[in-house]
Amino acid sequence: MFPTGRAGAALLLLRTLVAADLLVEGTGQWTLVTPSWICMVFVVPAVLLLTGVATPGAAFLSALIQFGFTYILKGLHGFPLVMSILSSAVVAILGPGAYSVDAYLFGRKLLKVPDRR
Repeated sequence: MFPTGRAGAALLLLRTLVAADLLVEGTGQWTLVTPSWICMVFVVPAVLLLTGVATPGAAFLSALIQFGFTYILKGLHGFPLVMSILSSAVVAILGPGAYSVDAYLFGRKLLKVPDRR
């Protein structure tokens, strides 16, 4: 569930890619007079993805936000947004990897079973 080594590093890079893409595509289209709650719609899932907190849910939320963003723009920037949605889906399916808060909280634990005497 939480691979280490090169696979864990690749998942960290993939999470970073999805978060950066969410921020660039989302906040790049808005002006400075946009309400802060709209910016938070893009920033909160990006921060969750970067830190690896609730990663499958944050990635799914990211895909939904970007799908809605594609619908609002009516197909403008369609290919990059579709690729970003697919990347979000991959992160949601694969999970966070070992280099995340999820792995720290829910990762492998060493259980010591006492001897019966």
